[in-house]
Amino acid sequence: MTETLRIALAQLNAKVGAIGDNLARARKALDEAEAAGADILMFTELYLTGYFPEDLLFKPRFVIEAMSAARELAKATKGLNVSVLLPTVWCADGKLYNAVILAEDGAIIDRRYKVELPSDDVFYEKRYFTPGALPDPMTIKGLTIGVPVCEDAWHDRVCETLAARGAEMLLCPNGSPYWRNKQHIRLDLVRRRVRETGIPFLYSNQVGGQDELVFDGASFGINPDGSLAFQGKSFIEDMVMSDWQKDAGRWRCVKGLVTDLVPVKEAPWHAAMLGLRDYVHKNGFQSVVLGLSGGIDSAVVAAIAVDALGPENVHCIMLPYRYTTEASLRDARACAETLGVRYDIIPIDGAVDAANRELQGLFAGLPADITEENLQSRMRGTILMAISNKLGSLLITTGNKSEVAVGYATIYGDMNGAYNPLKDMLKTQVYELAAWRNSYHPSDVHGPSGIVIPPEIITKAPSAELRPDQTDQDSLPPYPVLDAIITGLVEEECSIAELAAEGFEADLVARIERLIYISEFKRRQAAPGPKLTPKAFGIGRRYPITSGYRDGSLSP
Repeated sequence: MTETLRIALAQLNAKVGAIGDNLARARKALDEAEAAGADILMFTELYLTGYFPEDLLFKPRFVIEAMSAARELAKATKGLNVSVLLPTVWCADGKLYNAVILAEDGAIIDRRYKVELPSDDVFYEKRYFTPGALPDPMTIKGLTIGVPVCEDAWHDRVCETLAARGAEMLLCPNGSPYWRNKQHIRLDLVRRRVRETGIPFLYSNQVGGQDELVFDGASFGINPDGSLAFQGKSFIEDMVMSDWQKDAGRWRCVKGLVTDLVPVKEAPWHAAMLGLRDYVHKNGFQSVVLGLSGGIDSAVVAAIAVDALGPENVHCIMLPYRYTTEASLRDARACAETLGVRYDIIPIDGAVDAANRELQGLFAGLPADITEENLQSRMRGTILMAISNKLGSLLITTGNKSEVAVGYATIYGDMNGAYNPLKDMLKTQVYELAAWRNSYHPSDVHGPSGIVIPPEIITKAPSAELRPDQTDQDSLPPYPVLDAIITGLVEEECSIAELAAEGFEADLVARIERLIYISEFKRRQAAPGPKLTPKAFGIGRRYPITSGYRDGSLSP
């Protein structure tokens, strides 16, 4: 006897805390799934509240409203064929759970609780939730289906228990954020679970930006033989349909669209673009403003902003001082014209010189130093904030991870802003993405095709232009060297000795390590930005501001 099943995965962009809006979108997805003849519709982890609501979960009213919305969606299934798996918060016996409810024909008929609550990386669910017991499968449409929730899939005991208790397939809702290579890591993980259990696995993942996290979607299914059954779009909302057939006691996908993943080297651009767009729109803004210096970082941020929001919503400001070169003025204008954005020039000579005159008495007898350089940067930051306030555009900042790591940025100056698309992107990666964007035009962007970042910006030596003939390499090693050291110290937690064994100068590594540690106070006050690596400053890496530790300070 042959049985068939159509399953829909709602890969939607929820907004944290917007329970009413999320419910309305869920109703629309329910109607779409019913019209498509789906037997089962599954939403992503904590869909109605958005993932992750953090300390909103401590507000009793928030939990009550979320549970009420879940009941409303359950009522909406009255008279429909489709069964709904809705992940939501659920309070029972005075305890709060990360739950999944099963709704059919207007009622909640079953529910399960997440077992494995993550407390590593960016997750701290144990702060809020009680873990559930090892679950039994649910009965849906007469079938026995296991529903592990996100982290449950990363631990073999949950999936193996579900299979041992008779599950014929596994449906897993997720709130799994992006970082480089994460999509392939998920695929490998799920294939491992399929090998262990011998049953198919459907993995739904949310999409969208939430503060420093970006969720990349790319929901997928794996057949019992490990083959890819279907795959949803990356970084875009999608209603992912698949048809399944049971022959000789085993389920296999007989119809499912496989959408190619965004290539690994291109994914950071899409992540930065999605993170920026959602940060702007979900916080009630439509447009952004940024300082366009004629350098690589601001040019790349401008291009990301145009791709994400459209040129009509991007305002670039050049703020020259006496050290700004003619090349920078020319390159900034060329970049703005190519991108089609509004471009204004506001010289800061008068404001900076006036501030220096006011400080002459206090600074009498002291030589000019970084103080005067930082004053230029802080004047630019002040003017950009004023424009943001007056015109209502969100100020975005442009410092890359290499600069943020070693403090090569001015707090209350060029660090001013509400969001930083490059916060977790090393300088060498910024160059790589600039070259990629000049040679490729993604289909889901608002920006123009062709060269969008003038080649002169990419090839010239980077400089803050805060003094005559300044280059970044006056203070820092070449960026390929610096980035390799930062990767070793930050991403891989290597010791100075280990990096020295790889060929780096020990004294240089020690200096970079010191700069990383003493710059923590700046990073704590820095704008959020999309997490692109496992060790993003802020949400992915938490170090004390005040710390006496240095590698090798107490040798064994």
